Amino acid sequence: QVQLVESGGGLVQAGGSLRLSCAASGRTFSSYAMGWFRQAPGKEREFVAATSRSGGSTYYADSVKGRFTISRDNAKNTAYLQMNSLKPEDTAVYYCAADPSTPESSMPSRYCSGSYYPRCSWGQGTQVSVSS
Repeated sequence: QVQLVESGGGLVQAGGSLRLSCAASGRTFSSYAMGWFRQAPGKEREFVAATSRSGGSTYYADSVKGRFTISRDNAKNTAYLQMNSLKPEDTAVYYCAADPSTPESSMPSRYCSGSYYPRCSWGQGTQVSVSS
């Protein structure tokens, strides 16, 4: 498994921006689909965004489409989540995930879920808080 370290979270006013980073260890970063989930207090974890192994395809939850942008730099073993026009309902702990198994044909519905979940690696999470 790959080791993941997130950074970039913080407190921001509504309408502001943050960029999350997810740095991965190892030499096989390009073999993982990368993405982000989030979990707000009292709520289940939810999918936010994902990108294919090459970065050529991206996927978003409807709630963040048009505001968030996921990207990756395989040379730097890092994935990013640019979050613009933040809303109070975006407040959550954001988790980076690396998925070695889900085929692109099954993205994003099967990304780090179901039978593919056990093979995913997760970061420790970074808090994003958006004030109104």
